[in-house]
Amino acid sequence: MKVGFIGLGTMGTPMAKCLIHDGFDLLGWDTDEETLLGFDSAADSLEQIAQCCDTFITMLPEGQHVRSVYGQLLSQIEAPHLFLDCSTIDVASTRDLAMQLTALGHGFVDAPVSGGREAASSGSLSFMIGGDAEHVDAARPLLASMGKKLIEFGDAGTGQAAKACHNMICGITALGVSEAFALADALELDLGKFFHLCSGAAAQSWILENRCPVPGPAPNAPASSDYTPGFAAYLMAKDLELARQAAEASNQRTEFGAAAARRFREFVEAGNGDLDFSAIYRSIRK
Repeated sequence: MKVGFIGLGTMGTPMAKCLIHDGFDLLGWDTDEETLLGFDSAADSLEQIAQCCDTFITMLPEGQHVRSVYGQLLSQIEAPHLFLDCSTIDVASTRDLAMQLTALGHGFVDAPVSGGREAASSGSLSFMIGGDAEHVDAARPLLASMGKKLIEFGDAGTGQAAKACHNMICGITALGVSEAFALADALELDLGKFFHLCSGAAAQSWILENRCPVPGPAPNAPASSDYTPGFAAYLMAKDLELARQAAEASNQRTEFGAAAARRFREFVEAGNGDLDFSAIYRSIRK
């Protein structure tokens, strides 16, 4: 197996390095030249990826980028290849790509991730997986190298559906945690003690533990390093919009999810998109 990893951003680079560490023969590629200079196993071009690899992993920002890359790859290959998309994109695009690829004889698996850069670096991501059993089995060694929790949801597109629901919970929870800390601060509570209370009580959550929105109580959280992103606010806004679209397409009301999508969109439009999503606290604490 020769792997082409396309998209060496905040998540892609550590994911690719996990694969290399585990002995996979890998070439990486990204449109950013500086990123390529810092990656030891970089391809010269996307064309080289197409010519040399039989398996493609994409970790790209949006559906349009995945479609563009797939189009370029498909124009240069004939024999069956395996396409593994770890990006977070809309369900409809994922299903359309799956139909296109399988009609041409290729394998396709959608496997968006959860866990942030920390989990990507340690090979402990959670994968939400959709695809035919045969293709999922072929992708399993790759997924197991990059993650610890591999959950199959069904046909192609169900991984993206699960990711939309998952990140809607994350966005809503982030707002709840931020509002509670803003109120605690307004009531002049010791925020360190409040964090200690919540982390061992019913209010405990991954968001609280890993994205505490105020500096200090959680030293490794982005808030304690001026909100340097582990997961940028613009990505949270994008994911919440995908969840809103999925809810609209399925005629399911998600009022809290829609409110979270609006709040994060406004936060990003105000120029905060490159901060960690927990920085939305700054717009809540008055």
